[in-house]
Amino acid sequence: MSWCGRSEVSVARDFRVHCGAAGVLPDGRDDLAVVVGPPGTTSALVTTRSRTAGPCVVLSRQARAGAVRGFVVLARNANVATGEQGLRDAVEVRGSVARVVGADPDELVVCSTGMIGRRYPMASIRAHLSALTWPPSDSIEAAAAAIMTTDTRPKVRSVPGAGFEVTGIAKGVGMIEPDMATMLSFVMTDAQVPAHVLDAAFRRVVERTYNSVSVDTDTSTSDTALVMASGTAGPVDNDAFERALAEVCTGLVRDIASDGEGAGTLITCTVTGAGSPGQARTVGKSVINSPLVKTMVHGADPNWGRVVMAVGKCVNEPDLAPERLRISFGGDEVFPRAADRDTLALVEQHLRGDEVLLEVDLGLGEESWTVYGCDLTEGYVRSNSDYTT
Repeated sequence: MSWCGRSEVSVARDFRVHCGAAGVLPDGRDDLAVVVGPPGTTSALVTTRSRTAGPCVVLSRQARAGAVRGFVVLARNANVATGEQGLRDAVEVRGSVARVVGADPDELVVCSTGMIGRRYPMASIRAHLSALTWPPSDSIEAAAAAIMTTDTRPKVRSVPGAGFEVTGIAKGVGMIEPDMATMLSFVMTDAQVPAHVLDAAFRRVVERTYNSVSVDTDTSTSDTALVMASGTAGPVDNDAFERALAEVCTGLVRDIASDGEGAGTLITCTVTGAGSPGQARTVGKSVINSPLVKTMVHGADPNWGRVVMAVGKCVNEPDLAPERLRISFGGDEVFPRAADRDTLALVEQHLRGDEVLLEVDLGLGEESWTVYGCDLTEGYVRSNSDYTT
C-alpha cells in the first residue's frame, strides 16, 4: 500500500479536484472540497443509519443510483438539525456546483461534517462558489486536508491493481461507531466496473472495514462512504478489484482509528473460532468499545481480565463459554493458561507499542472478524469537552 501522488496518479487525472476556503469558519482554512469524474462514471453509496441523519445525507440518498460522478464536502459544519432551511441550503450548494462543473445535480452527492445545529454561512459560500472556475488543478491530498475537522492529519491511501488503480480519502476521529463515524470516505478508481458489481463489492468491503471501526461508540448523523469508477482503464478482474478496494478501505480505517481523538494507540482485535461472522464482529466490537479495555491499553496495564469481561458481556451470544475461550496479546497467550510474570512483562511491553493486537478465539467454529479502535485518553475528554468553544 502506498500514499498516492499528485498529478502522476491516473485516478487523479480522471477526477478533477477543487479545494478552497468557503468561510464555513472565519479562519481562512480550506473547508470546501469538490471532486468530479467524467461522464459515465459508475458509483455506489452507503450512508449512516442514524435516525437523525442530516439534510445532506437525505439529499445524497436521492442522487442518481449507480451514476454519481462527483461529491461536494463542506467541513466543520454538519448542517444537521437545521430543518427545512438546512435542506434548501444543501440543495443550493449542490445545484451551484453542478452548474459550474457541467453535471446534473443528481450526479453529485453533498456531504457535511462538524458542528450540529448551525446553518451554513450561505453568503460566504455563495461568494466562493460564484468565483469557482472549472476545470481546477488541486490534488487528491488537498481534498483530504480540506475535509478534516478535528483530524490531526489527512488520510489518503492508494493501491495499484493489474492495469487499474484505487485511491481513497477519508476523515474521521470522533463520534465513530458507524452503523452502515464523524466519518466521510471517498474512493476513486479508473477501473471499469458496472454499477451493480460495484455496489455489491463496496457493501461487502464496508462491512469488513467502515462497519468494523469504533472510536467512542457514537454513530454520526453524517456518515457517508462513496466509491466512483471512471472506467478509463477498461474492464478489470472483479475479484482483483475488490481486493484492491478492500486494501484501500482497510488502510483508511486504520488511519481513522489511530487518529481517534486523543488517541495514542491503535487497537486491532481479531476474533477467530466464531460460529458466525456476526458473532465474531459482536465480540470484537464489545472488546474494542470497552472503556476498561481502552484505558488498560492507554496505561500499558496488562490487566487481561478486562478482555475476558468484554467477551462475557455479550449476553445475546449464549454459545460463548469460558472453557472454550483463548485470549492473547500480540501472540502471547494469557488465558486460559495462567499468565506468569514473564508473560505479563511481554504483554506490558506490547501494550507500550503504537499498535496493540488483541486475539480472541471463541472455540466455536471457523468464522473470524477484525475490528479496529483506539485507546481512551485524557485528550479525548479535552477535545470533546470544549468542542464548541
